[in-house]
Amino acid sequence: MSKPEAVLAMQPDLPQRLFSPAALDRLQTVASVDPDVVVSELSTAEARACLARAEIILSGWGCPPIDAAILESAPALRAIVHAGGGVKGHVTPACWERGILVSTAARANVGPVAEYTLAMILLANKAAHRMARTYADRRVAVDLLTEFPTVGNYRKTVGIIGASRIGSRVIELLRPFDLDVLVSDPYLDGAAANRLGVELRELDDLMAESDVVSIHAPALPSTRHMLDARRLALLRDGAVLINTARGSLVDQDALVAELATGRIDAVIDVTEPEVLPPDSPLYELPNVVLTPHIAGALGVEVRRLGDSAIDEIERYAAGEPFAHPVAVADLERIA
Repeated sequence: MSKPEAVLAMQPDLPQRLFSPAALDRLQTVASVDPDVVVSELSTAEARACLARAEIILSGWGCPPIDAAILESAPALRAIVHAGGGVKGHVTPACWERGILVSTAARANVGPVAEYTLAMILLANKAAHRMARTYADRRVAVDLLTEFPTVGNYRKTVGIIGASRIGSRVIELLRPFDLDVLVSDPYLDGAAANRLGVELRELDDLMAESDVVSIHAPALPSTRHMLDARRLALLRDGAVLINTARGSLVDQDALVAELATGRIDAVIDVTEPEVLPPDSPLYELPNVVLTPHIAGALGVEVRRLGDSAIDEIERYAAGEPFAHPVAVADLERIA
């Protein structure tokens, strides 16, 4: 049985981060692919020569849009296997119209984001970052019991916005702890919330009742600035907002204004724009933990995405359906 032809379409340096030598060997056992040929511009003569034979595009970060003009150069293309999360940036309507199968490694990125979120929730309830800042500023003993009488992870309330793959995994990771967990998701009903072991709330109620709120909703036109000034004002004094989803979900100007009062804290991993200007107050505010989009797969974690993509190509080569397919109907609910 012949192996399907595949072409790598991603940033030129990405394959060495995505695939270990053993993973590349496994890829070449199930697909005919040259790991030394990586196309990041699909309109070049070299890329078109590769596309002319390709049955599979193994895409990654940096893959350009696969539009109708590109598809004309890829008559044999049957599948796009993405070694990353979102596919909207490169899988165009022309791909869906042609019936091309699409798979994503988004589920493989769930673990790192959920682990980061869990760590930040536990540290937030402990007020660890605020205590660390206080200690560094004073450089003397701090009367922790007097100054931080309500900290800790016992019977605190955590609100999860979005029972997405990541949101659901965060809920699962929180189960061993003595925390009360709420969830708000327009696609979730009470029975589904019960199965997750959490209580369903309207978003406004979740904001008002939670000690920590963690965002795991997709970035869609309907969710842009879903946390506006009115909703941010619903947070109780001392609450912590965690955003590992997308910066556009929060009205950033309103958040800065709220944080400037010192009333709430925030852990911010994603912003709008993605890299803040040098004069942004978020760099300096003492009640903000600002990280440069580190929650997702980094370092060795990236290889989990590569392994997931190879697993999908193995299934395709064996005539089996993808384990992690993306359908056009999914687009309205995914980032």
